[in-house]
Amino acid sequence: MAAKILVVDDDPNVQRLLQYTLKQEGYDVVVAGDGAEGFRLWGAEAPDLILLDVMLPKLDGYQVAAKIRSEEGSAGHVPIIMLTAEREVEQKVRGLRAGADDYLIKPFHPAELMARIKSLLARFAPKETLLARPPLGRTLAFYGAKGGVGTTTIAINLAIALHRELGRKVALMDANLQFGDHRVFLDLGLDRKSIVDVVSAPSIDNELVRQVMVKHDSGIDLLLAPPTPETADLVHPAHLPLITDQLASMYDYTLIDVDKRLDDINLSVFEAAEAVYVVMTADLSCLKNVRLILETMDHLGYPAGKVQLVLNRSNAFTGINVKNAEGALKRTIEHQIVNEYRGAISALNSGAPFMFTKADSALGSSLLAFARAVDKPVTAAAAVPAR
Repeated sequence: MAAKILVVDDDPNVQRLLQYTLKQEGYDVVVAGDGAEGFRLWGAEAPDLILLDVMLPKLDGYQVAAKIRSEEGSAGHVPIIMLTAEREVEQKVRGLRAGADDYLIKPFHPAELMARIKSLLARFAPKETLLARPPLGRTLAFYGAKGGVGTTTIAINLAIALHRELGRKVALMDANLQFGDHRVFLDLGLDRKSIVDVVSAPSIDNELVRQVMVKHDSGIDLLLAPPTPETADLVHPAHLPLITDQLASMYDYTLIDVDKRLDDINLSVFEAAEAVYVVMTADLSCLKNVRLILETMDHLGYPAGKVQLVLNRSNAFTGINVKNAEGALKRTIEHQIVNEYRGAISALNSGAPFMFTKADSALGSSLLAFARAVDKPVTAAAAVPAR
C-alpha cells in the first residue's frame, strides 16, 4: 500500500506542485489549505507523513505540530517536515521544538524533498511494515542475450535505484572478468581494488571483502572486474559462490553483471543467484538467442520464475512489438524498460549513470518501476537456487 502524505499549505501553486511530485513517486496525497483543516485531516486520514507550511491561516505550522504531538501520545509518531521561506536558525529551532522532525527552506529541489521523505518514512515505519520487507541478502544475476542490449547499463542503474530510491544497501559485482566496463561507466581508475584482491588472499571472509569494495558517489558498493584480461584467469568458478555468500551477509542486494558466455564461471553465478534477469531487445537475432538461453536454463533444471526477461528499449521501432516477441518466445516478458538511447549513451560516456544524475527522466522513471518490481518479495519457487 502506498504511503499517504498530508500536505498543509495555503498556496494553491505549492499544493499543485507537491501533489504532482508526490503522485509521480507513487504516494497518496491529501491536501489542506489552512492549519485547522490540516489538524482535522491528521485525525481523519491518519497520514504516514505531513508536509507542513509554517505560515498558515487559522493555526500556524508551529501550532499544528504542537497540537499533533500533544494528542498523538505514545500510540504513534507521524513524521513532520516543516516548509518555510525563513532561513534564520531561530525559526528552525522553533519548528523542531514544536515537534517537527525535519525542516526544508523554500525553494527546494524535488530530489531533496523526496530523499528526506523516504528517510523519515523508513525511520518511523511501523514494525509490521519492516517485517514485510523483502528478505535481506538477495543475489540477482544480469545476463545479456547478446552484446549491446544494455545489460551493464541496467545493472548499474538498477543498483543505484534500489539504493537511492528504495533505501536498500546494494553491492554491484562486475563479473565480466576479462573486459568489465564498470570502471569506465562509473569513471573509476585502474588503481582501484578488484575481485583479484579477494581471490588472491589465503581465505575469503567479510573483512577482506569489505576492504576490497569500492564506494561510488551514488552510495552503492562495487566489486570491480580485474584491471587486465590476463589477471581474469586468477578467478575460478569455485570463488564466485564463496564471494556471493559473503556479500549476501553484508548487503540487502548483490547484483552481478555477467558476460555473454555460458561457461563454468557464469553457471556458478546462476547457481548462487535467486533470479537471473536475461536482458534482450526486440530483434530477430536476440529472440533466437533468448530461445536458446531459455532452453538451456530449462535443461539445467532451474525452477519456474528464476529466469526473467527484461525487454530493453521496449518502445524502439524494430518491426517486432512486445506481443510478437512474446509469441515467438511462447512466454511472457516480465519487465520492460523504455528507449532513450541518446540519454543512456551520454550517461555512459560521461561516467555519470542516469539514475544518479537524471533520475527524473523518462528512462529514470522506467528504471525505477523496474526496481520496485524487483524489490517485491519473491515466490518460494523462485527463491530456491537450482542444484
